[in-house]
Amino acid sequence: MTDVRVLVVDDQRLIRESIASLLDIQDGIAVVGTAGDGREAVDQAVSLTPDVVLMDVRMPVMDGIDALAALRVRLPSCRVVMLTTFDDEDYVVRALQGGASGYLLKDRPARELAAAVRLAHDGIAQFDPAATTRLANAVRTQTPGDHSLTQREIDVLRLVAAGRTNREIGRRLHLAEGTVKNHISRVLTRLGLRDRTQAVLYARDHGLL
Repeated sequence: MTDVRVLVVDDQRLIRESIASLLDIQDGIAVVGTAGDGREAVDQAVSLTPDVVLMDVRMPVMDGIDALAALRVRLPSCRVVMLTTFDDEDYVVRALQGGASGYLLKDRPARELAAAVRLAHDGIAQFDPAATTRLANAVRTQTPGDHSLTQREIDVLRLVAAGRTNREIGRRLHLAEGTVKNHISRVLTRLGLRDRTQAVLYARDHGLL
């Protein structure tokens, strides 16, 4: 299995080097570079094409939220996971709206951080418990009134919220992977959600787990 290529971004040199060192010894992870601010992160990412960028939020020159926005345009296939000491509601909501593939606090053990990186690479977002309530509130305020779903769509949504991949959902429900993708697309459209991350939070907020 190919290692997940990771770029670590933090304005504090000791922290970014520590994170990079700890991650680089984890199975299935290869740290391909580091950066000290958002602008450098974008340049490095375009040059190194990592699979996942671990991005600090508060940084000089360009903060993590603006760098996230730039990467979504210049390197859309790259997953960006916000890694920070702050669970401030404004940052959490802006990260979610910007398409972050996770929002984690820096006190997470290295093995858990490595697991979150692998999951992000597989399209499964991870959010620190301290940020979940804020994210759920953001989803609640953005969700339209018509929530009508078929039973099959509800079943798919529940499995998405449980962290299952499209292939796993297909096996569980005896559906082709393409059919699962179509169901998920319809769920997102009907609920007014942007991506799987918001679908997970919607399911949690509406008692579907």
